[in-house]
Amino acid sequence: MTVVPRLVLSAPSSGHGRNALTIGLLAALADRDVKVAGFKVGPDRVDAAYLGLAAGRPGRTLDPLLVGADRLAPLVAHGAEGAELAVVQGSMGLYDSVTGRPDQDSTAAVATALRSPVVLVVDVAAMGQSVAALVHGFRSYDEQLWLGGVILTGVASSRHDAMLREALDDAGVPVYGALRRHDLPAVLPDRRHGVAPAIDGSGEASRAVRRLGEAVAATVDLERLLGLARSAPPLPAVAWSPQDALAAPAAPADPPVVALAGAPGGSYSTPETAELLRAAGAQVVMLDPLRDEALPPGTRALIVGGALPESYAEQLSANRRLCIAVAELARTGRPVIAEGAGMLWLARELDGLPMCGVLDAVGASRDGLVVGYRTATARTTSVVASEGAVLVGHKEHRAVLSPRAGQRPAWSWEGGSAEGFVWRNVHASQLALHWAGHPGIATRLVAAAAAEPAPAAVPA
Repeated sequence: MTVVPRLVLSAPSSGHGRNALTIGLLAALADRDVKVAGFKVGPDRVDAAYLGLAAGRPGRTLDPLLVGADRLAPLVAHGAEGAELAVVQGSMGLYDSVTGRPDQDSTAAVATALRSPVVLVVDVAAMGQSVAALVHGFRSYDEQLWLGGVILTGVASSRHDAMLREALDDAGVPVYGALRRHDLPAVLPDRRHGVAPAIDGSGEASRAVRRLGEAVAATVDLERLLGLARSAPPLPAVAWSPQDALAAPAAPADPPVVALAGAPGGSYSTPETAELLRAAGAQVVMLDPLRDEALPPGTRALIVGGALPESYAEQLSANRRLCIAVAELARTGRPVIAEGAGMLWLARELDGLPMCGVLDAVGASRDGLVVGYRTATARTTSVVASEGAVLVGHKEHRAVLSPRAGQRPAWSWEGGSAEGFVWRNVHASQLALHWAGHPGIATRLVAAAAAEPAPAAVPA
């Protein structure tokens, strides 16, 4: 059992202001020297990155499909170690599930697994007393759910505010805050930039988070919310540990340097990736593919996580010195794992822009978005998995590669053709994995990085 005061912020559906409100809540509390930790339900690393920026510690994703439902509480206990409050931002509607299994992977299911009170964020711009019926329905739909109260957004006036509070008071629902229509300004950087503004220390992202914090501090009863969070029982789990997850592997005598793509404020991988690599015996060094012109000295492996934004193709292409260094690293047999846009970076070109040239493939951007979970089977033994292994990952991309797979594909799944490339110790695919769900990847990667590479071969 682990004592972690906590809240889950959810909504009836998307579009109620939950994202901005959660970021603002973390920023407002952190500004008052409350130690906070932010989590995001689902695979969305962009939201998690901004939660991390607001909290001042890594924002983490909680995805039952990617890590397993039994790891949710341990990961919260781990990510909130030393914090006075953990705030979990839900996804979609409270009871919604993209897989059709709301009892397993909805925000409500996560809140139940965490034994956490839920605060429902409701946009009442076009609503009066009916808000009480709406909230009552969400509260009574699942008797295991602990609906602790609401925060209202889109309130039109003081009279509207009083009407809503009276209706909710009659239903026995606490109101922790009421925000007017313009209290949550649309100040966050364009989402097409992904996690980059949040982790590269840009002034725009920091100013946006600060403004949201000021708005929440002026309209939300922070002390009452903290009281609700502290009423949560101990988490029914022991904190997750990267060392325990790896079952104490034998660390190499000479820790290999593993370059992890990212920026000063974090990486394009989940935070658990770096933690597992260190536990496996690696020396993890951050590499900024947009600015660094050389690999860290002594680099023996490279990891490019799935949160690298596709919108930075011009900057990636313009960094020719690093492209040449990455190509040489791959050619000499050093391990390279590239997910999402990382695979596009390894291609010959993307939208006519020259890239690293490791893969004999060409990328092109499209209008439509490919997004969803995949239960994938490894087609080739690699630094990621043995042939035949089944892993669950997530895809979210616009650009595609031609060909879709190399002579030695990385993955295949039901209803789709083979995807990805395995060449020597390169594993490239647009499927992103959460390493907390598959910790053995860290052990495989570090062992390959510590080993002597095979003789050079022809390019992929």
